[in-house]
Amino acid sequence: MARIKHIAIRTTDPEKTSAFYQEVFGLKKVGLGLNGIFLSDGYINLAILKCRPERERGGSKIGIEHFGFQVEDVEGILAKLSQHGGTSLGNRVDVTPTDVSSPQSYY
Repeated sequence: MARIKHIAIRTTDPEKTSAFYQEVFGLKKVGLGLNGIFLSDGYINLAILKCRPERERGGSKIGIEHFGFQVEDVEGILAKLSQHGGTSLGNRVDVTPTDVSSPQSYY
């Protein structure tokens, strides 16, 4: 069964947003990337990313950027997505699974 493992949000102030989630919900900081801060509750990673400049795809929109699933059969899921009309918005990126204390970032 697929599991949601990652949610990314965009904000104008990653530091303030990160502090909010840490103070209110007790999330722990588990990483720092070039464009954001990574938090976790031990099960799901929350990436808090800085808004992109207007000129980039997606511009300066705030809110949910994307969410990621961990699946056992990537090829099978890709086939199912295609059967249901899903299309890729970008190139596939293969990652080596890690635990939540070592999130991977492509930003």
